[in-house]
Amino acid sequence: MPKNIKEKVLESLIETKKISSQDLADVRSLQNKKGLSLEQAFMEKGLISEEEFLSLLVEALNVPFAHVSRYKIESSLKELIPQRVALQYKVVPLSILGQVLTVAIADPLNVFVIDDLRNITGKQIDIVMSTQKEILKTIETYYEIKKVDSVAQISQDIQKDITTSEEFEIVVEEGSSEQMTSIVDESEKAPIIRMVNLIIEEAIRQRASDIHIEPTIDHVRVRFRIDGVLRDILEVPKENQNAVIVRIKIMSRLDITANHIPQDGRFKLKVSSKEIDFRVSLLPTTFGQKIVMRILDKRTLSGGLNSLGLNNNALKILSEAIHKPFGMILVTGPTGSGKTTTLYSVINELNTVDRNIITIEDPVEYLIEGLTQIQVRSDIGLTFAEGLRSVLRQSPDVVMVGEIRDNETADIAIKASLTGQLVLSTLHTNDAAGALTRLVDMGVEPFLVGSSLVLVTAQRLCRKICLQCKEPIKIDASILQRYERDIPQGTVFYHGKGCDFCRQTGYWGRTNITEILEIDDHVRQMLLAGASSDKIKEYAISQKGMRTLWQDAMDKCVSGMIPLEEVLRVTAKED
Repeated sequence: MPKNIKEKVLESLIETKKISSQDLADVRSLQNKKGLSLEQAFMEKGLISEEEFLSLLVEALNVPFAHVSRYKIESSLKELIPQRVALQYKVVPLSILGQVLTVAIADPLNVFVIDDLRNITGKQIDIVMSTQKEILKTIETYYEIKKVDSVAQISQDIQKDITTSEEFEIVVEEGSSEQMTSIVDESEKAPIIRMVNLIIEEAIRQRASDIHIEPTIDHVRVRFRIDGVLRDILEVPKENQNAVIVRIKIMSRLDITANHIPQDGRFKLKVSSKEIDFRVSLLPTTFGQKIVMRILDKRTLSGGLNSLGLNNNALKILSEAIHKPFGMILVTGPTGSGKTTTLYSVINELNTVDRNIITIEDPVEYLIEGLTQIQVRSDIGLTFAEGLRSVLRQSPDVVMVGEIRDNETADIAIKASLTGQLVLSTLHTNDAAGALTRLVDMGVEPFLVGSSLVLVTAQRLCRKICLQCKEPIKIDASILQRYERDIPQGTVFYHGKGCDFCRQTGYWGRTNITEILEIDDHVRQMLLAGASSDKIKEYAISQKGMRTLWQDAMDKCVSGMIPLEEVLRVTAKED
């Protein structure tokens, strides 16, 4: 096993350097205290350098060592290993000969990286070894990563006494001085404040929806979720882990002494005169507390329904439905498909002084002026169902229920929609027609479902092609043949080849893929007769002209908005 090889290498080092038993005891103590690997503990104590350790591994594994910074690497290799792959796996492509690609790697014992590279490139992988520091420096040079476009310099900034940006202001109070400990003092030092602020500012600049701060055995990994995909951004030194966590807890008004229980909080930041909300979740893990910060920029809702990416017909149907005085509108789809954003866009459209709008959420996502927003608190009995009962005594015009999770909530919501309120909610189903039968499966009477529902929309989010590097692409004939019914003759397909603007991803932003099912009298009769969701869907397509998720995705693909690979990733072809 890899661990045994490393142990043997270190034993060899102990023998050759005649390390004392006291040194070894100190190393073991440091290893246990900080959760480091044995070789990392040796390096931190200064008993071995990374170069020395790698040279011993070279000897033990018979793998060549290379100073990759001295190599002149062909630019064409970027197509085999793009920048994001190189950064994720910390590898540098050096040369290719036939079907063999040679790469430099810092940890040759990580067989998973080698397997992944083989799958990504379709080539056989030959490895040489180099230090991680030299690999990262070469990646920065080879891929021409501009320092201004990256937060990689934060790890250097931590050693400097830098103040925060004038345009970056915490809106919330930071807590009382009685709570301050040595860790809190460390968290309030300018370098730590600067580090946290730079991470947040960079996430906003890169249009991230979430920031993940994840402790590992020897460092803290920072990742951003951009256009629905997580990307490695930065490694924070392990010794700064507690200070960073406490800093974020103080910003979020959380208990800094509670390290072994999950916590949820929120804070606001003023960036360039714009207030942005952050929802914070902390979860205790093996190596410390993991933090996920959801970035909630209300400016994304300002476009209303027009910003949802709906086609003209779907936009017209939805707009008419939300202006009905009562009834229920459901938005369905898996987690992360943009259901909440759609609901808030609808709410923004309806948010006028003459309407009483109340929301029940878990948790409250966006704080919107003019709304009455209620946070579900199951620990004190304030569930969706109990909250909804109370809300109906507040004379609402519009009620938004974050999610229908059980029979009780479904029953109350449906009855509310029949007594004069417009009810908006979400449900986890694969398509629009499936929502009807799901409610019946929950125990709601079919006649109530049919009477209350006005419209059901199902949606997904697809990444859009970056307009800066958009170019035609040739699709394999076998794939085109498989989908020939949905692709007009002469269609030109596009993709993004990757550029500095989109950070070599080929994507920029996301759009909605939607299907909308209008509930008419025939659908209600089908429900009463016990028809399946497939039958209801067939009727909606043939008689009402409903565009399915697959058809809407193909329309956007044919128009050149999204690549075919996104269509196949997000939706499934109907038979």
